[in-house]
Amino acid sequence: MNQDYIIPAPWAVIEEGFEKDRVKSSESLFSIGNGAMGQRANFEEEYSGKTFQGSYIGGVYYPDKTRVGWWKNGYPEYFAKVLNAPSWIGIKVTVDGEALDLNTVKSVSKFRRELNMKEGWLGRSFETELQNGTQLKVKAKRFLSLEHDELGAINYEVTPLNKDVSISYEPYLDSGITNEDTNWDDKFWNTLEVEEDGNKAYITAHTMKTMFYVCTAMSNTFTVDGKEISLTLKTNKAETYIGHVYETDIREGETFAIQKYAGYITSFNHDKDELKQAAEAVLDTALEEGFTRLLAKQKEDWAAIWAMADIVIDGDVKAQQGIRFNIFQLNQTYLGKDARLNIGPKGFTGEKYGGSTYWDTEAYCLPFYMATKDQQVARNLLTYRYNHLEKAIENAEKLGFKNGAALYPMVTMNGEECHNEWEITFEEIHRNGAMIFAIRDYVNYTGDFSYIPEKGLEVMIGVARFWKQRATWSSKKEQFVILGVTGPNEYENNVNNNFYTNYLAKWCLNYAVENAKKVSKEFASDYKRIAEATGISNEELNSWTEVAEKMYLPFSEENGVYLQQDGFLDKELVTVADLDKAERPINQKWSWDRILRSPYIKQADTLQGFYVFEDDFSQDELKKHFDFYEPFTVHESSLSPCVHSIQAAKLDQMDQAYAFYLRTARLDLDDYNKEVHEGLHITSMAGTWLSIVAGFGGMRIKDDKLSFAPKIPKAWDGFSFKLNFRNQIVKVAVAKDKYTFSLDGGDDLDILVDGKEISISADEPTEV
Repeated sequence: MNQDYIIPAPWAVIEEGFEKDRVKSSESLFSIGNGAMGQRANFEEEYSGKTFQGSYIGGVYYPDKTRVGWWKNGYPEYFAKVLNAPSWIGIKVTVDGEALDLNTVKSVSKFRRELNMKEGWLGRSFETELQNGTQLKVKAKRFLSLEHDELGAINYEVTPLNKDVSISYEPYLDSGITNEDTNWDDKFWNTLEVEEDGNKAYITAHTMKTMFYVCTAMSNTFTVDGKEISLTLKTNKAETYIGHVYETDIREGETFAIQKYAGYITSFNHDKDELKQAAEAVLDTALEEGFTRLLAKQKEDWAAIWAMADIVIDGDVKAQQGIRFNIFQLNQTYLGKDARLNIGPKGFTGEKYGGSTYWDTEAYCLPFYMATKDQQVARNLLTYRYNHLEKAIENAEKLGFKNGAALYPMVTMNGEECHNEWEITFEEIHRNGAMIFAIRDYVNYTGDFSYIPEKGLEVMIGVARFWKQRATWSSKKEQFVILGVTGPNEYENNVNNNFYTNYLAKWCLNYAVENAKKVSKEFASDYKRIAEATGISNEELNSWTEVAEKMYLPFSEENGVYLQQDGFLDKELVTVADLDKAERPINQKWSWDRILRSPYIKQADTLQGFYVFEDDFSQDELKKHFDFYEPFTVHESSLSPCVHSIQAAKLDQMDQAYAFYLRTARLDLDDYNKEVHEGLHITSMAGTWLSIVAGFGGMRIKDDKLSFAPKIPKAWDGFSFKLNFRNQIVKVAVAKDKYTFSLDGGDDLDILVDGKEISISADEPTEV
């Protein structure tokens, strides 16, 4: 059974009642972030029960050892770990000498936790009775500032309910932390200095090997019933720890509150010798503004994000909560301000997978940021890969490829491959193509072709050279084949002629030739520069065309479908409907050997090709392939339901489309994959946005125009969204009986709706 304790609400994620067995799941679901750092929803006070402590800093990682057996040529030298950073949130609470710990108290009642997505804060409240008989009311609120992205703020309140008490707060910093996901018990942090300056405290540490320097800092203020008070502090100091102890007597019914300001200042953004000074400036800003004003500004900043990114759903609160949760987490993870950062699959909510970016960014996330942010944000995401082109060429060279062939990593922090699973690192080469269709999507959507002569064509050349060399001529078939791969469906490893991979390679080669010819004609100086740097020639372009034209695509005449891979029909083709539910999910119930021999598909594979290149296939072909493959798909990848939702909507199979939408939108909220305790599925959340905009909204680019084919699920009364299309804000509202389109200012715009051209304006909404 899926977890279903999250209370439906349009603008909040709400948990009521304290259950120890769901603490780790809630720590993931209630995570907060600001694009530069993030924090799991660990309790501020001590908690001796099962917990997953996690604080993370964008761009800071550790190259954990990779150990392999006999075959080492080309294997990654390390597995990049998303690092648990020094803890900043901790506040030890002691009442009449007894520590507040929800794992050991007599009772907990009225427990409520709220992630307010509209305003960008996390709140928690409860009442408790300690073992010494003291009854307390506790309230806490915290946020990570969008305006000051090195700062977090906490307001923590304790009210004694049945007697006068002595309360001690010990806010602290701790660099003696460990990672949940560590293979070899390596030490990740080296603590350099533990310092204090009056009410301020600092811990400076650096990561081992990568030498990222981080100063974690804090300062605190106090109130009783809202009035500021001054307290004398005592210091608890150790090699990796500093705590400031404040104690005072509080009468029954009085509220004693601490405001803790803390955060990270890193050598990623500052000179490593000036971290303490920078940290002091951050704390001074926080103390000057105070919690109330900082929170007010947080609300304003989130309001500005929502003004562009929100999707409104009428008549279905669970669907509404789901999409806003997804949009909220995406914005907490990446805001596009720093081209050195990217979107990790767990964001700031966990450590699983490692690395800061996967192919998910190009395949799923780019459209979301392209349409809800400024165009420059999407350009930054593309530039991130351009800046790693040299590393991609080095990655390919390690595997024996030559002449500037580029293989982008499956997982990376700095352009180097850093994943330690063979089938993913060496076989799942389809990720190389995602770099190219992301460029296509950017140019088609923004109309900004200039990216290709400036940067994009060089990436295309490197990737095309890889595909040319990776393909093998089969004298038997008299076609080019691609052997020993894993497609997006990771439940088939080391197969030959995966349809998606072969088709992608064919398309990449053709697209590279097309753009090389266009740049040579229309951007002669750029082409000369690129040709001098890469040595590209017409002869080489012609060789790419030949490989593309003769690329083998496995096809079953009997079934009338392209085959996932050469051996798919050799399997025992038992559908998911005929699989015992007790066997699900198979990735938690079956051996890997059994999974690999089964027909079951983890995520869209052949259908992924139909999704990425839908204009190459007819509606009838899509239906035939959807009906053939979906019954074998277990959707145990977070990236699967959104693709199927979009395709089901295109096929007018709206009940299916809606079911898949709910699965992708509430994947984590309802814990479909039974793994939310490890962190959230951040990158698939962009797919949720796509399932509404591209699925139910039918948004495409056709004939260089924005095109829509709206459809509405039965459960909804209506939905609406906005798009930033070529610097014009397009507003779309879909009801059961009409569609409404308008512009937020600017010149009139011609769009397509169900294939017919209409003109929309800012003056008056256009109804269809």
